[in-house]
Amino acid sequence: MTSTAPLTTPDPGWPAGPTVTPFDPHAATPAQRLAVGQLLADAFAYTYPDDPALLPETEAVGLTHQLPTERTVHYAVWDGARALAWGSLSYDLEQNTHMAHLRLTVHPTARRQGLGRAVLSQLLAHADKLGRGTLTFGTSSRSPAGEAFAAALGAQPALPMRQSRLDLTTLDRDLVTHWQARPDADPFRLHLWQRVPDDYLTRVADMMMVMNTAPRGDLEQQDWTITPDMIRSWEAMIEEANETRFMMAVEDTRTGQLDAYSEVFWMPERAALVYQGATAVRPSARGQGLGKWVKAAMLDHVLHACPGARWVQTNNANENAPMLGINVALGFAPYSSFTEWQLKLR
Repeated sequence: MTSTAPLTTPDPGWPAGPTVTPFDPHAATPAQRLAVGQLLADAFAYTYPDDPALLPETEAVGLTHQLPTERTVHYAVWDGARALAWGSLSYDLEQNTHMAHLRLTVHPTARRQGLGRAVLSQLLAHADKLGRGTLTFGTSSRSPAGEAFAAALGAQPALPMRQSRLDLTTLDRDLVTHWQARPDADPFRLHLWQRVPDDYLTRVADMMMVMNTAPRGDLEQQDWTITPDMIRSWEAMIEEANETRFMMAVEDTRTGQLDAYSEVFWMPERAALVYQGATAVRPSARGQGLGKWVKAAMLDHVLHACPGARWVQTNNANENAPMLGINVALGFAPYSSFTEWQLKLR
């Protein structure tokens, strides 16, 4: 969340401020979507000046992305054809129906003018109308104003995370090789996919729900059910965004069950930075080196399949000691902190 001046309470009686209008990415013109994409790219460049720049065109495409059971409402503040502020409220129609997720961005040149508060007021009113009383949003320590804004709202820092980066030029190749060594007659088999094969789709959905065992801190979030349709929707959105997703999965050949997985995301236009997504091992299969194996194999693959890659970035909950231990051993070093906040509406 990129913020403006601090706010003490989400009071619907705030004085009139900037004009906030609903924004429908599906009905908007390409120029309007691109204007919001440019806002998101400019705000990212301001917060992460040393990172590969976001592409406004890609951000514009992402505004229309949602799962079949998801809905998102958007609001924006405009200066002619230029978007000065934007926010969204996303929620699922079937799962965690008490919750919604907020995003809020104000252009770096338009901050401390009340634009963020004005957009947030509309988002909170919409959440209240929907009966979504628990809201979540994220902030980075790279944007201290966002953290101050969240605290002033009265939000709870429900899940603090460490954001880490691995410099691939310093990767311990011997360790990576060692972690990929498997015993003779090993019953486990490693798969690599960009698109999940049809005959594995149901098994991948079941495997991905292992992430329900990951630490949640104080987030009042129920388990998520992953479906094959959701996976196909994610794959379509990744493809439309011109992004590459590599998934590695470990299969127990005795049962056909998938017991571990890891995934990364990469774009040739932002080649230097690879984003590490989820890595999980089924609780019943832990203690057999599967997490180390799949992480090491993925890094090996990144070195060969992502030309120009220099860094791998990942987030870990501070309380997730086992995964943090694996990442630290691989050379991931602290880069910043990321906090998932929880805001309870009156």
